[in-house]
Order: sequence, then structure tokens, then C-alpha cells
Amino acid sequence: MNAITLLIIAACVYALAYKFYATFIISKILVFDKNRETPAYAMENGYDYKPTNKWVLFGHHFAAIAGAGPLVGPVLAAQFGYLPGFIWILIGAVLAGAVHDMVVLFMSVRYKGISLTEIAKNESGKIAGTSTGIAVFFIIITALAGLAMVVVNALAESAWGTFSIAATIPIAIFVGIYMEKLRPGKITEASVIGVALVLLSIVAGEKIASSNYSSWFLYSKETISISLAVYGMLASILPVWLLLAPRDYLSSYMKIGTIGLLALGIIWVHPQINFPAFTSFVNGGGPIIPGKVWPYVCITIACGAISGFHSLISSGTTPKMIESESEIKFIAYGAMLTEGFVALMALIAATVLPAGDYFAINLPPDVFEKMGLSITNLPYLSAQVGENLQGRAGGAVTLAVGMAQIFSSIPGMKNLLSYWYHFAIMFEALFILTTIDAGTRVARYITQEAAGKVFKPFADINWWPGVILTSALVCFLWGAMLLAGNVRTIWPMFGVANQLLSAIALAISTTYIMKRTKKIYSLVTFVPFIFMLSTTFSAGIMNIKDNYLPMANTQGYINVALTLIMIILAAVISAVSFKQWYYIIKKEQ
Repeated sequence: MNAITLLIIAACVYALAYKFYATFIISKILVFDKNRETPAYAMENGYDYKPTNKWVLFGHHFAAIAGAGPLVGPVLAAQFGYLPGFIWILIGAVLAGAVHDMVVLFMSVRYKGISLTEIAKNESGKIAGTSTGIAVFFIIITALAGLAMVVVNALAESAWGTFSIAATIPIAIFVGIYMEKLRPGKITEASVIGVALVLLSIVAGEKIASSNYSSWFLYSKETISISLAVYGMLASILPVWLLLAPRDYLSSYMKIGTIGLLALGIIWVHPQINFPAFTSFVNGGGPIIPGKVWPYVCITIACGAISGFHSLISSGTTPKMIESESEIKFIAYGAMLTEGFVALMALIAATVLPAGDYFAINLPPDVFEKMGLSITNLPYLSAQVGENLQGRAGGAVTLAVGMAQIFSSIPGMKNLLSYWYHFAIMFEALFILTTIDAGTRVARYITQEAAGKVFKPFADINWWPGVILTSALVCFLWGAMLLAGNVRTIWPMFGVANQLLSAIALAISTTYIMKRTKKIYSLVTFVPFIFMLSTTFSAGIMNIKDNYLPMANTQGYINVALTLIMIILAAVISAVSFKQWYYIIKKEQ
């Protein structure tokens, strides 16, 4: 199978879906009103609620939703072969993920930018609202730990990558000040300066890594984990225009530009997919993902097809910044399809590697030896990159190696493999950090809403003691989980938690649509709800039985308890929703 064939199929499917399916939903079901005042204007405070140019907001939204999932998920799911992941990325993104994101954003805009928890309470009652709030809190902490884990594994002991990523923080702050204070409205000007500085940081990173100052940026996994938690707190507290929005906006250039460049590289190089359509692990027994192709391909790919985490952004930062309802299709549906394309690029980059190299990177050396596979190009690649690539689990290194191999195959690029590899590492880390900072901010909103029920000042998003305390709590919890876990414990739980939240959001969306238009139209969210509910319940039970209980240790038992709590909460919300749907339909008869 040639990689170009997969690209062409995906591009055609996504273009048709955006043109026809998304248009059908907004014209027949949601019915956008471009003249209706949005929360960004109605509640403007210059801090959280702030009208934002649609291109800048698209950049923020895309950067916030496109985290580790579309990069790492498809890489890990390649264990099953290239076809299962490819099919799910196409179908899931079009019929489930993009619909999920667009409906939730629309609901939140109509509800003045409130969170999914508060929407659930208004639409489905107190029980559903409370259950959603608890589920969201558990899930977002798990998701942030899972996302951060990938950054930690990619940057540990890498002075080049660590310096380049650290440099993007002051660059983003400078661009934020430039656009807001120094040269308001000069977005293009600020963009050129910001992107140039980010690219310069990659070149400077190589100089730092080969200098006497390299030890300043060589950190252990523990140190990077703590630093990420501190960064998350900083990004959650500072005004949205100062760090979050400009960082995400600049990152979107890097993300979309790199994916576009990778697509061009694939067209130029014509790489062959070296993986079979299905491997022997589709029925279970795989060394990376502990289970069968269904349901694990869905929860592993996660954000690349559908993500409950997106509902937190679509009912978190984005509805507080959107200028017009007419932009919802472009920002929500469009960003999800873009993320699906990113996921496809990651799948291709992983599967053009020889199978032996792929498993050697993603498994500990002693486990890899038992598989009886041979390594092809890995020693050469390690020498060129200047780092040991074997046993670097988590998917990030695999993707960087695959991307670097494609880029370096372009004429004149062969001697730049090391630059391409570290560029890809920075690209991945940027992807994920923009989700961590936005996710932490959303978690702070949710925690403040909940704490406000007990002590009213917490509900005021302008009350600084509440902002600082809730941000610190959120970062402490996901940072502690990050320090205690690894790929095999965190990623399956992240996948289940993330997809369970998408099922919850789809259930609430179905209720919203049923109450306001023809009941038949609710199928656009009801069908993916049923699929995601069955998928995540199955995966959660399998995780407990086959992954966590066999650990027979404290971490395993904690994971069992967390998974059970999330499944029970999702079951409660589903039961309440089914009861409500029954009465809505019966009332009409």
C-alpha cells in the first residue's frame, strides 16, 4: 500500500463531510444566528471573555484540542496494522468527533459560555449535572497526566528539545504583548515575528546541545514532570491574551505547517507502508496495547477521531472568545477534521518504518528480544540523531523518527536528519503543551464552579485567591498522577476516560437537540453516543481485568477504583438521559 493513496482518500472524505454533512447540521438542526450576540461581547472582561479574531481563535482551538492523541494514539495503534486505525480516523472524525465538537460549542455559546457540567444540569437535571461534574473532574485530571507523559518521555535527557520548548514560552508572552499592547490588530506582523523566533529556537537548541551549557537543559523525567505542572499553573492563571492564546496561535502555525510539509514529503518520496493491513495482534496479545483491535483501536487513537476532552475546550475557553455563531462550523468541525488529518499523518509516519524498528523503539529491550524481530535502520538513525532511540516508549520518538526519515529522503535533506528529528520532537511537544495549558485552565473553571457551591467567592472567575488555589489543586493532582504512572498504566486509562467523556457529551447533546427540533435529527449524536458508550464500557472492563488487576500493587488498585468510578458515573448519566428521551418522545405522541 502506498501512503499517497491513504492521503487522497482522507482528503476527499473530509472535504465532502465539511461541505455537506456539517452544512446539513448547521442549517437543519442547530440553525446558527450570525447576528446573535455571543458571550465574548455580552460578558466581555478582557480576561476570560474576550472577542477574538476567528483565525487566532481557530489557532487556539485547534492547538488546544490537538494534543497527544492524534500524534501518539495512531502510532501506538499501528500495533494492529495500518487499516483499523485508518478506518476509525476517517469514520470517527466525520460522524462522531466533529459533530460532538460543533454541537457542544453551539450549546455553550447559547448558554453564555458555561461548562459542560452546567449545561448537563440545565438540560438533564441535578443528578446528571452533578454526575457529569464529578466525571469531568476525574477525566480531565487523567487526561492531563496522559498528555504530559508523552512530553516527559520525549524531552527527558534531551537538551536540544528542552531548550527549544522552554524558549517558546517567553516568545509567546512577547507576541501576546505585541498584539495586545504594542501593535494592536497587527496579527500578520506578530505572526511573522513569532514564527521566526520559534524556528530560531530550534537552531539555537542545536547550538546549546553541543555547547558547555547543555547540562543546563538536561533533566530527568521527574524534573520535567514537576516543571510541566508549574507551567500548567502559570498558563491557567495569566490572562488568556498574554500566554494561552498567542502560544496556541503560534503553535497552530507549526502544527498545520508541519503536517502540510509532511504531506508534501509523502507525495514527493512516495513511501510504502511497511506494515500489513492487519497484524497478528488484532485478536489481542500485543506488547504495546493490552487488548483486541476493538475496542482498543478506538480508545488508543482517542483525539484523532473523537475526544471527550474537546468538549471541555468547546465549553471552556473557545465559547468565551468566539465573535459570531457563523464561525462555529469553521472553528469546531473544521478543527476536528484537521486533527483527523494530523492523526493520519502520524499513522503513516509510524507504518513506513520497518516493523522491527517500530517495536524496538516502543518496547523495553528485554521484551523486544522475545519477539524474534530484527532491527533494520535503528542503529544508523540513532547515530545520526545523536541519541539512543531503542526502548523509548510512548509513541513520540517513533513518530519523530518516522517523520525525520520521510523528510530526510527528500533530495538535499539527507544530512539534516538530526535537525528533522529534533524539529519533530519540538513539534510534538508544542502540540501537547498547548493542550495541557488550555486543559488546566478549563479544569480550573470547572473546579471554581464546583467550589462555588460550597463557598460562593470561588464561583467568581475574577477572584484571585480562588483562581490561584484551584489552579494549584488541579496541577498538583495531575502532576502527582504523572509522577506515579507510565505508558501502560496511564495511556489505556486516559483513552477510556477521554472516550467516556465523549459519550457523556453526546448524551447531553442528544437531549438538547430532542428538546428543540425534530426527534429524528437527534440521531446525529445518538448513534455515535451508543457506539462510544459500548466501546468505552468494554474497554474499561478489559482494562480492569487484563491490565490493572494483574499488577497486584497499589497503582493497579487505584487505577481499578478510578476506572470503576468513571464507568458508574457514565452509567448514571446514560440512565438519566434514556429516561428523559423516553418522556420527550412519549409526550409528543
